[in-house]
Amino acid sequence: MTTTASPSTGAEAIAQGRASLGIELGSTRIKACLIDEAGVALAAGAHAWENELVDDNWTYSLDAVWAGLRDCIADLHRDVRDRWGTDLTRVSGLGVSAMMHGYLVFDSEGEPLVPFRTWRNTYTTEAAAQLTEAFGQNIPLRWSISHLLHAVLRGEEHVARIEQLTTLAGYVHWKLSGRRVLGVGDASGVFPIDAATGGYDAAKLDAFGALEVVADVPWSLGGILPQVLSAGQDAGELTAAGAALLDPTGTLQPGAVMAPPEGDAGTGMVATNSVRPRTGNVSAGTSAFAMVVLEKALTGVREEIDLVTTPAGDPVAMIHTNNCTGDLDAWMQMFGEFGRLIGAQLDETELYRLLYRHGMTGAADGGGLLAYNYLSGEHQTGVASGRPLFVRAQNADFTLANLMRTHLYSAFGALATGMQVLLRDEKVALDELFGHGGIFRTAGVAQQVLADALETPVSVSNAAGEGGAWGMALLATFAARQATASGSDLTLADYLADVVFTGTEFVTAQPDSEGVRGYADWLEHYRAGLAVERLAGETLR
Repeated sequence: MTTTASPSTGAEAIAQGRASLGIELGSTRIKACLIDEAGVALAAGAHAWENELVDDNWTYSLDAVWAGLRDCIADLHRDVRDRWGTDLTRVSGLGVSAMMHGYLVFDSEGEPLVPFRTWRNTYTTEAAAQLTEAFGQNIPLRWSISHLLHAVLRGEEHVARIEQLTTLAGYVHWKLSGRRVLGVGDASGVFPIDAATGGYDAAKLDAFGALEVVADVPWSLGGILPQVLSAGQDAGELTAAGAALLDPTGTLQPGAVMAPPEGDAGTGMVATNSVRPRTGNVSAGTSAFAMVVLEKALTGVREEIDLVTTPAGDPVAMIHTNNCTGDLDAWMQMFGEFGRLIGAQLDETELYRLLYRHGMTGAADGGGLLAYNYLSGEHQTGVASGRPLFVRAQNADFTLANLMRTHLYSAFGALATGMQVLLRDEKVALDELFGHGGIFRTAGVAQQVLADALETPVSVSNAAGEGGAWGMALLATFAARQATASGSDLTLADYLADVVFTGTEFVTAQPDSEGVRGYADWLEHYRAGLAVERLAGETLR
């Protein structure tokens, strides 16, 4: 993959409608990425947003979804005009991805029945436990089916009126195209997928229907779930009404081929070319997750491991953590405030670079400092209600370098805990691990921390900071290609390897023996201190 387009080719791709657009609704930003047919980024747009805690429920309003999307597309238009001196009127392919899981339900008129319940809500413990027992497969708290059964168990009034259950990506896609579908990767975080059929597991659908608690609901689960599609399959096209939702100015025209909507886990796999067995990636942002494509089944039910799929439907072991960079970013904002107080004019990128690199000069074991980055509960470590916590022993080596190294360690603490189960206990084979997301933008820092934490080489490409919007744009390009007779002969894995990543350069960090020992020692103390973090959640309000 080349990283820049020439002025002539980039402008031509936009003017001729050959570019494709990927949109991702992440936890803190809505991002848009416009690419050419080779995957080169041509323009980008963004909109910052935050979830809200309303009535003890983490949510985003649907009005905020559409306001954010419109602002993001307006920002993209500005970038296209600034870079290329033209307007973006048509795109060949368009795809939407979003944070996975959660709960969005609608009635027969298409009206929402309850506010969006996001993946951060961890009150579904009883429902997830019942489903895990009934299905013989670990069903995480954040999965859509856990949220549905939770509502049933609580006797919530809206349950009887459910006509449709979907994800955030599925909802936006529905409004843009009129199609009620999900990409298989996103669908695998709604309900278990049968690897043989590529659809919802029929035996588990029957097992859900046999639960006594759902005996009186007036719907069947299969009837309210979206259709499952694999990458490249027909997911409709951008309608005139959908184009107006995205761009009320009327500049962006309808007609783009729509890719199946995906979750952020799937777009991370695509963005790192890790969709083949024995490859994996770590996506690090507000939350973090590792995705490892399996070559054989696990030995049994593991509560730390979710079973999902690639956007092409291949089985994947997922280690998900609710928390990653949120607390670290809060500390960085405080350091930035101090810098401004003393008159230091540092932009955000330089601030992160300075402090991240200084952190790597600290003690390999963090110098006796501990940090828990839990803005919300963390199932990997058994923490029901999170509280960001920093603690040190009286004789700890309390330096800025050790503080920064400890916060970098903390960003991956829960992930490292779950990955040990996958790699050591399950002995899953992993040849390559790729990192992407904003934390990897400072070269060689978070990448080295992760390599030491997992005792596995970690590679980062020059597209590591592009994240899921770029991955979704690639899926949109693949969908547009598959819609033509000449493009239907490539699998997703072949398309990524033979078309997109042919010239991509990766920088690989090998585990460092001192860093491995230091992180292992730090993680041992981190686990021992979890009792304090749990107590903080119980006592601090």
